[in-house]
This record gives sequence, C-alpha cells and structure tokens, in this order.
Amino acid sequence: MQTSQIRPLDPPILPDGGGTYTHGTLVSGARRTVFVSGQVPWAEQGVVPPDFASQCRLTWRNLLAVLAEAGMGVRNLAKVTIYLADRSHREANGRIRQEILGDHVPALTIVITDIYAEEWLLEIEAIAVD
Repeated sequence: MQTSQIRPLDPPILPDGGGTYTHGTLVSGARRTVFVSGQVPWAEQGVVPPDFASQCRLTWRNLLAVLAEAGMGVRNLAKVTIYLADRSHREANGRIRQEILGDHVPALTIVITDIYAEEWLLEIEAIAVD
C-alpha cells in the first residue's frame, strides 16, 4: 500500500523559514484529499471564548475534528490558511500553531482581515491529503 508524502519546498534563493514555515509543499502518492472549510472558535454550547489563545486552540480543535472524521490528522495537512482579525495576534498564533503542529510544517498563509462574526478573532481553513 502506497502512502502519501508531504515534503517541504524551500528553494535556496528564498529566505529560510526557521523551521516553522515552508515556501511550499510537494505531495506525492496521495489517494484522498480533504478540503476543510474555514473553522472558527465555536464550542458545543455556542459560547465563544473572549481571549485569543482559547479561540485559537478551539479553532484548531474544530479543524482537527474534521480531519479525524476523514481518518486524518496533523501529519496529513498540506496547506493551512489562517485569517487573523488583528495583527497583534501574530505571535500567539505562531506559538499555538507550532504547539499543535509540532515538527510538521505544511504550506502556510496568514491573512490579517475582517472576520465574518465580530467576536471571532480568527478562522482557519486547510487542505489535507493521504
């Protein structure tokens, strides 16, 4: 049985990502692809935590739940796009993202933008393969 491989693409003419960023990912041997819609900090009770760290962890939990439904996990992520409501959340976002992803480094885009609901401080969408 062939398994997919996700390999970072970091051309030497581009700046080093420092281990938490890659300029691209090459996916080979994939059998399935999952496109995860933008996940937000929504809990079962409908309560949105007021602080960024709690919202970020909750949003990652929701994204990982979608992957788990497909029998996938963090190591299957090929591309992640994170939308932040405020530039001031960049550092906390980076710390929590690295906590969740560990040494796995999918292609990444971070956009500072207005988010659909005012209480949401971020939204995360992803593409995963196996």
